[in-house]
Amino acid sequence: MPKGYIIIHAVWGTKKRFPFLKRNLIQKIRKHIIENAQEKNIQIDRINGYSDHMHCLLRLNSTMSISKAMNLIKGESSHWINKQKLTEEMFEWADEYYAASVSVVLLNKVRKYIDRQEEHHIKNSKIIELEDSYQLGP
Repeated sequence: MPKGYIIIHAVWGTKKRFPFLKRNLIQKIRKHIIENAQEKNIQIDRINGYSDHMHCLLRLNSTMSISKAMNLIKGESSHWINKQKLTEEMFEWADEYYAASVSVVLLNKVRKYIDRQEEHHIKNSKIIELEDSYQLGP
């Protein structure tokens, strides 16, 4: 069996960027996604979010594609959120997502960025969110 892995920083949002994700809901979703991902052989290093999107730092082995991992994470978690009735309205993730590989050299910087989502969004507008995702370098 092939050995190796790739580290991915993935970002995905709620359908129509609806602000479903309150702090207590993010904590429940994080816990569930981590547990579910482990069952599917997806290692999650960090996961956090704010209001209408989630950031996730994950390690994929050589047999797991990014699209398969995102399908497993997003699909199962939205099903679980609705089954648990954690939102008043039907919950959906948007179809699209952003994903980029992360160098081991930048790993700690990306971890801090993900950990500080609430602080980051209090200071910055949503317009610069994607710009920040692309500017994680030194």
